[in-house]
Amino acid sequence: MGGAFLAAAVLARLGGRIGLPTIPLFILAGILLGPHTPGVVLVSDPHDLEMLSALGLVLLLFYLGLEFHMDDLKAGGRKMAVAGGAYLVLNVGAGLGFGFALGWGTSEALVLAGVLGISSSAIVTKVLVDTGRLGNPETKPILGIIVVEDVFLALYLAALQPILSGADSLSSALLDGGKAFGFLLLLALAARFGTKLVGRLINTPDDELLVISFLGAAVFLAGVSEWFGVADAIGAFMVGLMLGSTSSGERILKLVHPLRDAFGAIFFFAFGLSIDPGDLPVVLWPVLAAVAVTLLMNVLAGLAAAKVYGFGPGPAANISTTLLARGEFALILATMAAAAGLDERLSPFIAGYVLLLAVLGPLAAGQSRWLARVLPGGRRAAASGSASASASASEERVGAGV
Repeated sequence: MGGAFLAAAVLARLGGRIGLPTIPLFILAGILLGPHTPGVVLVSDPHDLEMLSALGLVLLLFYLGLEFHMDDLKAGGRKMAVAGGAYLVLNVGAGLGFGFALGWGTSEALVLAGVLGISSSAIVTKVLVDTGRLGNPETKPILGIIVVEDVFLALYLAALQPILSGADSLSSALLDGGKAFGFLLLLALAARFGTKLVGRLINTPDDELLVISFLGAAVFLAGVSEWFGVADAIGAFMVGLMLGSTSSGERILKLVHPLRDAFGAIFFFAFGLSIDPGDLPVVLWPVLAAVAVTLLMNVLAGLAAAKVYGFGPGPAANISTTLLARGEFALILATMAAAAGLDERLSPFIAGYVLLLAVLGPLAAGQSRWLARVLPGGRRAAASGSASASASASEERVGAGV
């Protein structure tokens, strides 16, 4: 574990010198020092870091919940649902069509619908933090889309599980879906009406007790969520949502920061451990085609979300690129597909697709201004900005002359 931390730190420091984001470098460290590449093997079995990796994901989403206040959720509920719905229709629909076009089978197409359709909450959170955009207006619809995706995710997994396992019991599938939806509703009600009670229970002037309390609450509810068929990350997100609105919210945000960074790095490192580069050439062309489809759908979804919220081309480009990465959920689907005995090309395809977008997503988010220029109205906005800058410079020169 110490070697994993150090390797991730060294690569991230080297990459930072040339302006590369940390996420793909953490993943690269896992690939280079894992069991699938020659040379030094720090971790021979990716499952050795499974619990720490899960903790990293929980803390990333817990932090996201702290930043996403209940007032934002209540104020933008309808817009959030429309923007998130549009994102899912475009991306999940394109993923399903792409899956059928590959001709690998119906079950495989249903898996690919989720792989291509759902963003990586962990990578999206890290991108928002790294780019310093948590306070931007377009961050609210980005977080809203993630929430809608997580609600869809719980229902999708509940419906997919009996299909992959070969179960023919509709009642069993409905029961699992109902259980997941009921627990999500309970979490939402607790976040809406239980904030004051939770705030009184967790409030303490002692930082040590506060850390133990919020960490225990986040991890415990994440585990309970998973037991009910809801993604563990959404449970942690809801705890963050509740605690962020309490009087201790600002202190918790500061105290969880180093924990989030440390275990978030382990999450991405463990992701790299699971990738075998030798499997990737077999599925190279389908992976490139899938990436192209995802790029197109994300641009369309970003434009749709920007129109709902009344944003211009700049925020639309930020939405499109920030939500581009795919990650932890796709890996869960790859594991499920392998256990169900689906097409053996599916696992390397998902690994290559996720790796490429995990690298491309943060890079694209950091350079989103170039996409903004080619979107409708982008050139006009850029020209207006240039004119304003020139006018400002002219006024400064005149002022200096006077």
